[in-house]
Amino acid sequence: MKAGRCARMVSRLALAAFLSAGAGLSAQGTQAPAAPSEPMPVHPGIWPAARSPIGLDPAIEARIGDIIRQMTLEEKVGQTLQPEIRWITPEEVRDYHIGSIENGGGSFPRGNKHASVGDWVEMIQSYWEASVDPRANHVRIPLMWASDAVHGHNNVLGATLFPHNIGLGAAHDPDLIRRIGAVTAAEVRSTGMDWAFAPTIAVARDDRWGRTYESYSEDPRIVSRYAAAIVEGLEGSGRAFLDRDHVLATAKHFLGDGSTDKGRDQGNSLVSEEELSRVDAAGYVTAIGAGAQTVMASYSSWHGTKMHANKALLTDVLKTRMGFDGLIIGDWNGHSQIPGCTLSDCAIAFNAGVDVFNVPTDWKALYHNMIRQVRSGEIPMARLDDAVRRVLRVKFRAGIMDGTAPRDRPGTLRPIGTAEHRAVAREAVRKSLVMLKNNGSLLPIRPGARILVAGEGADNVAMQTGGWTLSWQGNDNGPAEFPGATSIYQGIRQAAEAAGGTAELAPDGAFARKPDVAIVVFGETPYAEYMGDQTDVALHHGNNESLALLKRLKAAGIPTVAVLLSGRPLYVNPQINQADAFVAAFLPGSEGAGVADVLIAGADGKPRHDFTGRLSFSWPKRPDQTPLNIGDADYDPQFAYGFGLTYAAPAKTPRLPEVETSVQYGDRGVYFARGVFWNGYGLTLGAAGAPPVAYAGKPAGAGAVTAGPSPRDPLVVHLGWNGKGEGWVAIAAADPTDISREANGSMLVSLDVKVGKAPSSAVHLMVGDTALPIARLLRPGASHLEIALPCFKGQDFSKVQPLLRLKTGGTLDMDLIDARLVENKTGTVCPAEE
Repeated sequence: MKAGRCARMVSRLALAAFLSAGAGLSAQGTQAPAAPSEPMPVHPGIWPAARSPIGLDPAIEARIGDIIRQMTLEEKVGQTLQPEIRWITPEEVRDYHIGSIENGGGSFPRGNKHASVGDWVEMIQSYWEASVDPRANHVRIPLMWASDAVHGHNNVLGATLFPHNIGLGAAHDPDLIRRIGAVTAAEVRSTGMDWAFAPTIAVARDDRWGRTYESYSEDPRIVSRYAAAIVEGLEGSGRAFLDRDHVLATAKHFLGDGSTDKGRDQGNSLVSEEELSRVDAAGYVTAIGAGAQTVMASYSSWHGTKMHANKALLTDVLKTRMGFDGLIIGDWNGHSQIPGCTLSDCAIAFNAGVDVFNVPTDWKALYHNMIRQVRSGEIPMARLDDAVRRVLRVKFRAGIMDGTAPRDRPGTLRPIGTAEHRAVAREAVRKSLVMLKNNGSLLPIRPGARILVAGEGADNVAMQTGGWTLSWQGNDNGPAEFPGATSIYQGIRQAAEAAGGTAELAPDGAFARKPDVAIVVFGETPYAEYMGDQTDVALHHGNNESLALLKRLKAAGIPTVAVLLSGRPLYVNPQINQADAFVAAFLPGSEGAGVADVLIAGADGKPRHDFTGRLSFSWPKRPDQTPLNIGDADYDPQFAYGFGLTYAAPAKTPRLPEVETSVQYGDRGVYFARGVFWNGYGLTLGAAGAPPVAYAGKPAGAGAVTAGPSPRDPLVVHLGWNGKGEGWVAIAAADPTDISREANGSMLVSLDVKVGKAPSSAVHLMVGDTALPIARLLRPGASHLEIALPCFKGQDFSKVQPLLRLKTGGTLDMDLIDARLVENKTGTVCPAEE
């Protein structure tokens, strides 16, 4: 028996035993939230000091004081709230004195993904006009508008999309980063916005983290240099500081998001205070030193204390020791994860130092609760006044207080995605490429060559751009979403034809005439945040056909170049071994031609550009080799930090060791799909008076319930209840699942089923030990069920076991086709009581 199969069997037996012990849990059982742990003490003296070049302006501070004295309590509270456009109207901005708005990933004017720059300006103008309506305000305070412009103005159709940070880190070029910031700022300005939620300056130390691609490097020195450069590019410096061509920057996420245990998104950092200050905080010192006006608090914890609640770090370190005099904004509903807080009630976070709540949905209730808490003294008036002062200070510095309406500002409605801007992005692509192999000097491809371009990523701009592109996860984009962009194939074809050759696209690698060389573009499909978390660093988010394709081409005697699209270093030794040349392209963005600039020789046979990229992350030699960072005592990478081959210094890459992987992993949040239980999850059956049974792909039964391959489709599980007592089926892993992040309103339970016979009595779907009635949703025929996680009220989402359970005491006949969590784009929808 293979080790992987043995491990899975042991896990299923352990799971069955657990479920047997918990089979009697009540349908509506709840667990009290965990008590907050004592926060770790900090020693401000060990933290680096920072100094902003801006300084306090006595005249502005005096004006702010005058304004605060005129403001009502309601007006003050409104300035500390940032709703999201899907959940607030311009009239509500006016009535609640809202200080800022954001458009999250996947939000557009009137829900139109193809909205023009003019559409954006028109929408923002309407909210701005409401904020300065003299009928509702004692004093004129215009709102600010923020957007997640993390690799260009990536929420707007036609914008220039730069390589994600991991690729930029490989470029080792702070001046390039500064220019990227400037282009991004200009395009953000063109839509009438004031504020970019960028840069991410996490130092990713465990590549299992789904946000690794948002980090420049595992090395704090690179992050430190880049943090200053990107802030200067976004905000400007000297006389250009926050002028008409620049926008507010946001250093995020403070602090420790890159050092969480096991690379868990929004997890717990267990590093020492010395390491937290030396490594994780490195970019904040230089970002503040470059004039960063806003900092975003992290979802993550440090030694068990949520950062949104950590007064010692937010106030004592960031605001006092580092001298940060701008505003701290929370992350999307981040305050709700603090024990003792909810989406609409969290004095803890505000008193800890969060100045502006990022509260997309429940802002109105939070508004009323804050007013009550200030009146009761739970939130001191001095703390509220300090937060409002910081908000107004940033607005004055950004020219918002004395500025004109968005549509009348210089820079508004300028073209985006211009040739000049795309040239900077194309330069960034070629500088971020890292060559890991070039045996036989296959690259650059000679002029006149017949090139076969294959692989899922070859003509796929969505794969090039990755997550945080027009939507949160970036996995719902097609060709229509990228006007003006160039795929890698298109760039190769243009370069090949210019050098007298040809390029033929065949994603499956098929050809009628044998090519001189093949280029296979493969890798990870788009993801963002925790959906990209993995349990190892093998290739899970992409197609597994890439290896078979490379093998076929090699068997046909075709010299082959492999180009990997990925958001992290990956164990891909088998693919590297099958290719003659291998290039890590990371996530290059909209300008795929930048790849061809380096791969394809000019008409004279000479390289048009040499490789200059060097790894800013260490590359693993095994799927389980993580964390892996330069300076580790047992540092033994496949390709070391700083590695990168060049044309100028040819070298041969030997055959690399290959490791068999037996466990099937995929996107986080996928539990059953295409006939496979993913990510260590399995199916267990149980009933009163019968021992639980682990389903292993063959017919199985436990009293009132049975499971087996569907006679209609072998990739589907048929489930049947006979009505002879209560029976249940459960999807779970051996250990409890932490879906606290997913339960903040952003995710839905998604089930695809085909009901043969409707249930004869009540059916409950359970998450953990909390149940909801769903019998009305199970009509004969195909059904797609989506239920928001917050509907399972009272559940402790940090330790869910089992993840999903379906139970009934009646009869029910159905096929289970797919089970996963999906992004919530419609708001909270809960089944009605039956």
